[in-house]
Amino acid sequence: MAAAGPAAAASGAPGGGRPDDGRQGEERGGLRAALAGLTTRGRSFLAAGVAAGVCAYVLGQGELLRVGLLLAVLPLICVLVLHRTRYRVAGSRRLTPVRVATGSEARVHLRMDNVSRLPTGLLMLQDHVPYTLGPRPRFVLDRVEPGGRREVSYKVRSDLRGRFPLGPLQLRLSDPFGMCELTRSFSAYDTLTVIPRTEPLAPVRLGGEGAGHGEGLQRSVALAGDDDVIPRAYRHGDDLRRVHWRSTARYGELMVRREEQPQRSHCTVLLDTRRIAFQGAGPDSAFEWAVSGAASVLVHMLGRGYSARLLTDDGTAVPGEGGEGFTTPAATDSAEAAGLLMDALAVVDHSDGAGFSRASDVLRGGDAGLLVAFVGDLDEEQARLLGRMRRRSGAAVVFVLDSGEWLTGGAVAGAIEARLRTLRDHGWTAVPVRRGASLSALWQQAGGAGVTAPAGARTGTTNHPGGRS
Repeated sequence: MAAAGPAAAASGAPGGGRPDDGRQGEERGGLRAALAGLTTRGRSFLAAGVAAGVCAYVLGQGELLRVGLLLAVLPLICVLVLHRTRYRVAGSRRLTPVRVATGSEARVHLRMDNVSRLPTGLLMLQDHVPYTLGPRPRFVLDRVEPGGRREVSYKVRSDLRGRFPLGPLQLRLSDPFGMCELTRSFSAYDTLTVIPRTEPLAPVRLGGEGAGHGEGLQRSVALAGDDDVIPRAYRHGDDLRRVHWRSTARYGELMVRREEQPQRSHCTVLLDTRRIAFQGAGPDSAFEWAVSGAASVLVHMLGRGYSARLLTDDGTAVPGEGGEGFTTPAATDSAEAAGLLMDALAVVDHSDGAGFSRASDVLRGGDAGLLVAFVGDLDEEQARLLGRMRRRSGAAVVFVLDSGEWLTGGAVAGAIEARLRTLRDHGWTAVPVRRGASLSALWQQAGGAGVTAPAGARTGTTNHPGGRS
């Protein structure tokens, strides 16, 4: 996965200014806050100095007055030095990597820079992290010389998907005498994205898909003459060298030439997110297995040169608006497309929907290509609706999870077997998923003779030229 993310500078006064651009009003307000940072030792020295000064005045003892002044001035000098130092220490954070799979570790690098001409005292760092990533890290840094820097790092790990904020970074400064302690919070945040764990899949033959790359099943040829070119509207990912400027000027929008290209296969991964379809929660739940399975198939198909999209039961599609978009056809964009899909799966959650009617409407509007579905508990009506969605695509494979069986560890219920028969009657390659099953083994089973359909049914295992996925 990608390496380091951008450094999040958090230098200067709170609010993100330069390290030494504090305003006069902020200085006065900060000075009052610095006085409130006096420790018990500092307050004791200040009180002793004031008391010695009063006694020296009453008794007329000049030597005692000098001692009192020393005791009172020392903590005030420490306050002033720390007050000036707190606005001259810069902090930054860097994540490696910015995306990490569940159960894997990421490293957070912290750097403190002393941009002043004075050395700092003892520095204590604390970074705020969500409890799911572990305890809050704390570090103690010794004196930092003028213009010097200190770097520390810590690891974070999560068994749950999601986007987790890191920050703000807190810095506590103290003087060498322990007279004063000041706390400063930097304003910068970073976000760690924990994506589902993926499983490598072997190439298997799932019939119904053509081979090659390109923009679809139809091919258009640009004719010899420039005036004979049949343009079309620009789509995200098109090569800018194909822009047809004369048609762009005529239509008032960016147009590109239609050129002869090999076809490019499509793949739609349907993920059932209905709350009523999954029981249980946590990293080992049926829903998390389905999310991980969808991620594995998307990464596998992108690696095989397919243009892929993620579709949920409520009709939400990634990428694209209205469920019509697929990932861009350029092979160099496969990593970017995988990142986009993984970011969506990192935050996907249960929906309150009851069926697949919205997803069916999206599939009705265009070519879904290869259709791979991960579904939970189904009733007879939704099984029939899901079965009818098969007719609008090429090959279709569905992995059915019985969440009740996942909770109890028992055998697949008879109702689930009935739903599997319904899906197979409509031409799906239906695969039941037991608790702890390996997607790699089930994927090979779906592409081989291990999963069969009734005689005469159109199945996802039908041989088709170039149908290897």
